[in-house]
Amino acid sequence: MIPRQTRGIGQNWPPGSVRGVRAVAIRDGFDRNDGARALMAVAAAMSMASCAAHAENVLPDINVIAPSPVPTHRTAPRRAAPQRRAGAAPAPAAPAQPAPAQPAPATGGLDRDKVPANTQVLTAADFDHAKSPSMLEALVRTLPGVSVSDQTGNPFQRDLNYRGFVASPVIGTPQGLAIYQNGVRVNEVFGDTVNWDFIPDVAVHRLSLVPNNPVYGLNALGGAVSIEMKNGFTYQGKEFEVMGGSFGRIQGTAQAGFQDGGIAGYASADAIHDNGWRQFASSSDLNRLYVDLGTRGEEGEAHLAFTGANNRLSGTVATPVEMLNRQWSSVYTWPQTTQNQLAFVTANASYTPTETLTLAGNSYFRGFWQRHVDGNNTQAQFCTSGAALLCFGDGATPLDGAGGLAIPPSATLGQIDRTQSAAASYGGSVQATSTAKILDHQNNVVVGMSIDRGHMQFNAESELGTVDQNLFVSGTGLIINQPQGDLAPVSLLSQTTYTGLFATDTFDLTPRLALTAGGRFNVAQIKLDDELGGPLSSDNRFQRFNPVVGVTFKIVSNVTAYGGYSEANRAPTPLELGCSDPARPCLIDNFLISDPPLKQVVSHTAEAGLRGNFDLGAGGQLRWNAGVFRTVNTDDIINVASTIVLGQGYFLNAGKTRRQGLEAGISVKASPWTAYANYTFVDATFQSPLTLSSPNNPAADSSGNIFVTPGDHIPAAPQHRFKAGVEYAVTDAWKLGADVNVVSSQYLIGDQSNQNPKVPSYAVVNLHGSYQVTKNLEAFALVQNLFNQHYYTTGTFFNTQAVPFLGLTDPRMFVPGMPLAVYAGMRARF
Repeated sequence: MIPRQTRGIGQNWPPGSVRGVRAVAIRDGFDRNDGARALMAVAAAMSMASCAAHAENVLPDINVIAPSPVPTHRTAPRRAAPQRRAGAAPAPAAPAQPAPAQPAPATGGLDRDKVPANTQVLTAADFDHAKSPSMLEALVRTLPGVSVSDQTGNPFQRDLNYRGFVASPVIGTPQGLAIYQNGVRVNEVFGDTVNWDFIPDVAVHRLSLVPNNPVYGLNALGGAVSIEMKNGFTYQGKEFEVMGGSFGRIQGTAQAGFQDGGIAGYASADAIHDNGWRQFASSSDLNRLYVDLGTRGEEGEAHLAFTGANNRLSGTVATPVEMLNRQWSSVYTWPQTTQNQLAFVTANASYTPTETLTLAGNSYFRGFWQRHVDGNNTQAQFCTSGAALLCFGDGATPLDGAGGLAIPPSATLGQIDRTQSAAASYGGSVQATSTAKILDHQNNVVVGMSIDRGHMQFNAESELGTVDQNLFVSGTGLIINQPQGDLAPVSLLSQTTYTGLFATDTFDLTPRLALTAGGRFNVAQIKLDDELGGPLSSDNRFQRFNPVVGVTFKIVSNVTAYGGYSEANRAPTPLELGCSDPARPCLIDNFLISDPPLKQVVSHTAEAGLRGNFDLGAGGQLRWNAGVFRTVNTDDIINVASTIVLGQGYFLNAGKTRRQGLEAGISVKASPWTAYANYTFVDATFQSPLTLSSPNNPAADSSGNIFVTPGDHIPAAPQHRFKAGVEYAVTDAWKLGADVNVVSSQYLIGDQSNQNPKVPSYAVVNLHGSYQVTKNLEAFALVQNLFNQHYYTTGTFFNTQAVPFLGLTDPRMFVPGMPLAVYAGMRARF
């Protein structure tokens, strides 16, 4: 069955610009009862650290990469009377529309055409609920090379797939993308997972997708996503929105921003309820808050921001294909619920003492709490002999403590797995950016360092249960404690320390030719303490220097060629280190055991391409890009199923893997039309021979093993992705649009040898429209999956005998895609 999620805490904090102009953070832990005390202490420390430099370098929607938000570059000499900047001007009256973001400043800036990689940018307009109902929908709608899959059955917890690398909330999924919010890495510390439900899309100012850069620290194997949130300098006004529609969806959002001279503030809040479209318990409730307070002066800027969330998410994961054929909304074993809570504080600042020097820094505290309940099958069974009522693992080994239970022999046994996580991290980083010329040539150099510390308390247990006719698992009160069968309560303390030193330099060899070179040295220390005295304790250390080099050449003023090479590494997560022994598997998100050490993953990426833009007149513009890429991972870490204990698994190093392909895209803005189209080909393959366990795979041998040969494709990695969209302004007030997302077939999880039919390809068409009723009031509507296509997002295998009364024979199970959905809403701006 598909692994379920448990989450830890965010880790590294890399440079937020493509140039690595960002420093990372320090972390440490807290006892389960000390979260509030630690939050107050760290928040106070960060307030005192406001003199540290700010490092919000992201790719803006103009051709400059620069710290944002920072003061506009000074034009007066250092000791001359200061000129008033746009950022320090008196605040204007609240506009009817949100104030547009100001152009990125020149200090520390870098022409985007000098970045030797295919970077992509989304702005706040791309996250408009009139076009996409959620952040992940917005990403998949337009970003080239991006697709989503679904392992949880929840629309707020899906996997983001880019170039064959994944950022997922599901523990046990091989993670290969680094995700940042306001310069702080939000990959959780226990398994590098990403809680997308914590990021309020209404508060996103700009999102940058950056491949091929090791300066983003650990886990940026396939690239990084850097999210810059709104603040009072980039957004002014007030906005209220309500939206509702299919499957009981109702949500409300509010945001407001102000600027008064050098003081600014921003706040947003949203609440979402969704009943879900699957049977039984598939509802979700999200409650999120984001606040930013900032100050700006002639030489610097500082911000203190807070993100809070209290979310309850239900999922129904994959369902056997025979059940889906009978009823599209059917579910397998349940309940499956997750309670996620977040308290996330960041402080950042920048200081520009001279015309060419910027000092920047960032500090943060992140507290994360999670409770996860999951109804599953079990290894418990009725004994074949009369010596005991219940056995575990086979028909002869008694289930400890079950002698007093009275369970009728006709019952189907299951178990309820529960996990609790309490995590804390805090950190800091510093950096310096110089734009001083060298020999009269433009030059941009960045140096910095970071340290991140994380602490996570993880507890887990399984309760014996019974499965009813609706596949609901009810508990019996017996906690399974069967160490001989590799299933027992766990209490584990994980402590991590990540340190990074980085430097990059972009030097103009000629006015057209720019050279970028640099690198980052990473040190990862991971310590596990088994608080029950078991075999989980270990102490691990990983280190590596990762280089980057690239060139860009401006062929003509509006066409640029680029090429680059980089390396990146990912240290094994605490989860992976605790579960890597094939002889002692673990229930991926619940139980860990002492295992052999894993090697760190190292990626080697090369890419090259062309990009350009053309002015179409009257404000119109055409942009295009075409490029190729190739990434080879050594010692890649994958998760495989156990042949010893069904339903459990382990992690191992899988030798070399390769992801290569091409990207091409075009976008046109020519009033009243806006259109885009892009295509990505990704060939993700194993490059080493492997013998893997996959006991439920029909192609497995009698021992439950499959045999991978070089060239076999990596599961859950579609080769072809095509997306296109168009929007037409019927009048100044009325807009209509449509988009299509096409994803090709992919192999099922657990079919690394490619012996079974693929998950079929699919195409989904969406519509959206909006009408400006008055200057301050807008109505909008959108349709998801217009033609009500039945499609699968992900597939895997299961044990057909796990629930005997179902009488299933096909071992394939899939996560079905959402059917036709219609939403409508109103938005008021002041």
